[in-house]
Amino acid sequence: YGMKIAIVTGASSGMGRETAVQLADRFAGFGEIWLVARREERLSQLEEILPVPVRKFAIDLTDREQLAELETALQNEQPDVKILVNASGYGKMGRVGSVSTEEETGMVRLNCEALCAVTHMVLPYMSKNSRIIQYASSASFLPQPGFAIYAATKSFVLSYSLALGEELKGRGICVTAVCPGPVKTEFFDIAETTGRIPLYKRLTMADPVKVVKLAIRDSLMGKPVSVYGFLMKSFRLLCKTVPHGVILKIMSRISGKQVESPVNAVIDKTP
Repeated sequence: YGMKIAIVTGASSGMGRETAVQLADRFAGFGEIWLVARREERLSQLEEILPVPVRKFAIDLTDREQLAELETALQNEQPDVKILVNASGYGKMGRVGSVSTEEETGMVRLNCEALCAVTHMVLPYMSKNSRIIQYASSASFLPQPGFAIYAATKSFVLSYSLALGEELKGRGICVTAVCPGPVKTEFFDIAETTGRIPLYKRLTMADPVKVVKLAIRDSLMGKPVSVYGFLMKSFRLLCKTVPHGVILKIMSRISGKQVESPVNAVIDKTP
């Protein structure tokens, strides 16, 4: 293995950007941090503030040809990837069919397919005691009418991460799925183009700095799931113990109309 690096997707904003900042501040041993996102100017702005050399990949992860740029760099450099962070993703609110087909299928392509593709690509370059941090969401704990596809993609990420973690135990590689509730990031600017965020979500929004700090700590401790805050920990327990149909029925009674998704959001879209 060559130079020790970290790779962060979705690095132009939100949780991905914050994770890159904290990794650079916390670990002096990285030769480089590879930042992946579509917006090159955002990556350049981030590069200016990081105390670690940066390599920028201004690519769309859902485009196979652009993804090959990352694969080629890995083949050429043969780095030792100590931390892989999959933070690329987005969500659109609204009932199924009210959001464009492209937006609906796009969530699956970016949140699920691209995450799998990047993980598959990077795994051969990871050594013992490396870490994979996958940004899922507390939306993964329960089906979410009004946010159905996003929540389903995050259930995929959670399930995939837990299974992957078991598979990689023999190699000494830890996988942590991060499942916060609403986080104050640009994510909601994207989500709200097609729907409104309920007031209780605004009141329970978490600070991304604290969410990421816990995510990194939980990852280093080898925890399979990282859930920030008492409210979201309680919500996870509720979803594990009470049948989902019962929770959804109670929620629709309370709202008296279309069920609002109880929690969502973590990750920022990376346009």
